[in-house]
Amino acid sequence: MRAVVVREWTDPENLTVDSLPVRDPEAGEVRIAVHAAGLNFADTLIVAGKYQEKPPFPFSPGMEAAGEIEAVGAGVSGLKEGDRVMALTGHGGFAERCVTEAGRVLKIPDSMGFADAAAFPVAYGTSHLALRHRGALQTGETLLVHGAAGGVGLTAVQIGKVLGARVIGTARGAEKRAIAEANGADATIDYSEEDIRSRVLELTGGKGANVIYDPVGGDVFDASLRCIAWEGRLLVIGFAAGRIPQAPANYLLLKNAAAVGVFWGAYMKNDPPVILRSFEELLGWYADGLLKPHISATFGLEETSAAMAMLLARKSTGKIVIETGLAG
Repeated sequence: MRAVVVREWTDPENLTVDSLPVRDPEAGEVRIAVHAAGLNFADTLIVAGKYQEKPPFPFSPGMEAAGEIEAVGAGVSGLKEGDRVMALTGHGGFAERCVTEAGRVLKIPDSMGFADAAAFPVAYGTSHLALRHRGALQTGETLLVHGAAGGVGLTAVQIGKVLGARVIGTARGAEKRAIAEANGADATIDYSEEDIRSRVLELTGGKGANVIYDPVGGDVFDASLRCIAWEGRLLVIGFAAGRIPQAPANYLLLKNAAAVGVFWGAYMKNDPPVILRSFEELLGWYADGLLKPHISATFGLEETSAAMAMLLARKSTGKIVIETGLAG
C-alpha cells in the first residue's frame, strides 16, 4: 500500500511516499481503508521523534483518519466490514490502509463525508472535553477562545455557542477574525494590535471571562490571568507560542480562579468512557447541523510535507486534511 513512510527521525520537509505491507487485524483490531486523514501539530513532532509516542520504524504518521472498515479481528463487536468510520489511530493514518484498536473507532453519521470525519476527532474531541468536562461551561457565561481561527480554536468557538455561551475570540488579522465570527464568535480581538486584557474587560463590563480556552500559552496565558472572572476557569490546552508559562498563585487566589489542565489524549488510556460519551454528543450535534468542520486546505499523500509546512507557518485556518486518493 502507498503510505507516508518514516524510517528514521526526520524533519517534515523530508517526508516521502513509499510502500508498506498491509497487515491483517489481530484480536480486538480493525483494518480501515483510509480515504482521508486529519493533520495535527503533533504529526510534525512524531516524525521528528519529539512527541511522547515514538512508534517503531518504519511507520506512517497520522493520528486521526476516516474511511471504511475492510477487515475485523477476532472478538470485535459493534463494527463490521463496510462500516463508515472515523478513528483515533495514534499514528498510521497517512496511508491507504490503517490497523487500529476497535475501541478507537467510531461509526459516523450517513450525512458526514470522509473529509469532515477526518477533521473531526482530535479538534472537536479536545474542545468538547475542555469545555464540557473540565471547564463546566454554563449557558450565559463568557468564553474567551485564543487562536480562535485555528484547528482547535474554531471547534471551541462552535461548541461554546452550542452550549449557550457568549464567545469572544482572539486571532491575528482581519481574515482570521472574520472566520472566527463566521463560526459563531460574538466578538473578536486582534491580539497583534489590541491589548487582550483591556479589550476583554471592556467587552465584559469589567467582569472578565468565565472560561478561557488557551492553546497558545506564553504572553497570551499571562494576559488571560489578568482578565479572568471571579471563579473563572483557565483551560490549559497547549503552548503553540513556544513558551510554557508560569501561573502566579496570587492571581488564582484573589479571583478564586482555577488553572485547569486539558490533556485529551490521556483519557483514552485513563478514562475511555469520558471520550466515548463526548463523541456521542458531538456526533449527535453534527447530525443535527450544529457543528461543521472548517477545512482550509486538502493535500494528497505526496504533498504531506507541503501540508505540514503550511501548518507550521500558521497559514491555515481550521483543519488541513490529507486525502489518500482511494475512490469512494
